[in-house]
Amino acid sequence: MIDEKYIRTLLIVFCLVILTLGGCGSKDEKQASTQTELQKSEAPRSEETVPANPPSPAVAPTEGSAVVMDVDGSKLTQGQVETEIKRIMSAMKKQMPADRLQQAKENARKQVLSDFTAKTLLTNEVKKLNISASDAEVKEAEEQVKNDLPKGMTIEDLMKKNKINKAQMQEDLRFRIKISKLVMMQMSGKSKPTEKEINEFYQKNRDKFKMPEAVHVRHTLVAKAAGDDDKIKTEKRAKAEDLRRQLLAGANFAEIAKNNSDCPSKATGGDLGVFTRGEMVKQFENAAFSQEVNAIGPVVETEFGFHIIQVLERHAPKTLALDDRMKGNISTFLEQQKQQEIFDAMLKKLRDKAKITVYRN
Repeated sequence: MIDEKYIRTLLIVFCLVILTLGGCGSKDEKQASTQTELQKSEAPRSEETVPANPPSPAVAPTEGSAVVMDVDGSKLTQGQVETEIKRIMSAMKKQMPADRLQQAKENARKQVLSDFTAKTLLTNEVKKLNISASDAEVKEAEEQVKNDLPKGMTIEDLMKKNKINKAQMQEDLRFRIKISKLVMMQMSGKSKPTEKEINEFYQKNRDKFKMPEAVHVRHTLVAKAAGDDDKIKTEKRAKAEDLRRQLLAGANFAEIAKNNSDCPSKATGGDLGVFTRGEMVKQFENAAFSQEVNAIGPVVETEFGFHIIQVLERHAPKTLALDDRMKGNISTFLEQQKQQEIFDAMLKKLRDKAKITVYRN
């Protein structure tokens, strides 16, 4: 079940950029990463995709000069492979059991080789067809990246997270613009969905247009720590009760949260946004879905601490209508599906014609 904001995000994808965005750590912060997590679960990577940050065919080997792969004369060295595997594994090892790390490393190696092949073939093809990307187009793409970032995240944060500098990001954007143009050359008017196709998609996927019951909530948190004894917990509950009394007396909720909350949401006055059942810890969820709108609820204890909750809005479950706006979103989605199919077919054709050698090392 998907809400309208997610459908809009999913269907109107910025197809030139595939940069990884991280989520929040605790369930209390889960709402900040809802769209990103949904994109990860609902939009799986195709077997043939433009690689996110593969080693460039033009980069000279810096270590491990043994050649691992040769794609139409462009060579990938052992040193480059090991560097990429380390980058991939550094992002995974904290989240993966130790007994699965070796398999993950082998999968990462396969992915590095696949990405190198794809980028080499695509780079050669855009050069052959003399496809270019202007500085103005790169600037426009960069602005789109900024606009698509989660609230509070800057493009500098994004580059730091992906361990790239601005020049590398712009090079990546320029490459993606060229590939987008390459795909569009193959389209030749084939991608525009008909009214019938749009209606059929909606009817066959009605379950994906259902919006479950949801609430818009803000809170103030007095956090617990791992070493808190009963005395400290009692003092923290007392603090939360005092903050609640201030709110009941008419204090401004946003100011109370901003000055007292231990949750990152204090930056937005405690606003956690809209969420559905299953996104928060049970005690928090039960309180949020049972409280009256605008009421200052009783202090709720969870594993994170003591919360004072206020429900700002309540949304009943519904199915999104197939109006003009939704038709436009579906049309965009179907068009992008066709683009992906054409891209996959094009890359397969390039692979079939290429001379690719993988050496045992």
